[in-house]
Amino acid sequence: MKTIIRIIFAPWKLKVIKRVFALLLVLLELSGITAFKFYKIPDGPQLDMSGYELVFEDEFEGDALDLTKWSYRGNGVRRSGFMSPEQVFVEDGNLIMRAEHKNGEYGEGWYGGMIRTVEDYYGGGYYFECRFISSLGGGFWSAFWLNSPGMESEEASNGGLDGAEVDIFESYNYKYPLPFLWDTVALNVHVGGYGDGLRSQVLGNYKADKPYTQYNTYGLEWTDEEYIFYINGVEAVRSDFKDGVCREIEYVILSLEVPKVITAKPGFTTDFIVDYVRVYKKA
Repeated sequence: MKTIIRIIFAPWKLKVIKRVFALLLVLLELSGITAFKFYKIPDGPQLDMSGYELVFEDEFEGDALDLTKWSYRGNGVRRSGFMSPEQVFVEDGNLIMRAEHKNGEYGEGWYGGMIRTVEDYYGGGYYFECRFISSLGGGFWSAFWLNSPGMESEEASNGGLDGAEVDIFESYNYKYPLPFLWDTVALNVHVGGYGDGLRSQVLGNYKADKPYTQYNTYGLEWTDEEYIFYINGVEAVRSDFKDGVCREIEYVILSLEVPKVITAKPGFTTDFIVDYVRVYKKA
């Protein structure tokens, strides 16, 4: 029996099986069957910026975070670690957020970072865009998202009309034991506050271009009727969850999130590398 098992699972046969499986996934993708529908390839219209004017831009060209444009958010305990301004810095024309284990300002533990725009954006008619390389490993994930004062409670959110969390991009799919998900990103909308009234729409996992090693561009068009998500300038999906799009204040957040379960050991680090953030307003 042992001899049979060695023959079946010989290293060279496993390599062949992996190659055949990879080829099968490519063929399925080309035929429109994306890994048995576990993820989707953005295939909507190209982004049309007609009528939009640039109202905010940060290309992180200085040597420190521009605090006229950004403020630190969520400092202190976050899940099984901490958020700290020390984890956010500007280097070589990029914003860097670093996750690591250290003896920091809140004590010894795992640290990430989070910032938000000083400016609020009101009532729709905007396009938000960010270009970056995602962090990888340890359970940590990068996120580019909108949030609102209306998410303070179910009543304040009013079914999303007066406040929503819109996850333009989250990069945690590398954690799953399914290789065809590793180069995909998650898109979600949440309304109703963060208590019992929380309601979420999981819009799905969408293919990006090697998001952990290459820059990709992620965008959201916030119209009066819907949220339209883009990856590298191609529409991925639309949503008007739950009672409609937000009519009130939203602001932009960048974060390197600390997970509930950390799979890394002290000495591990991972970076969220941001090239630019831009906001456009419909004229």
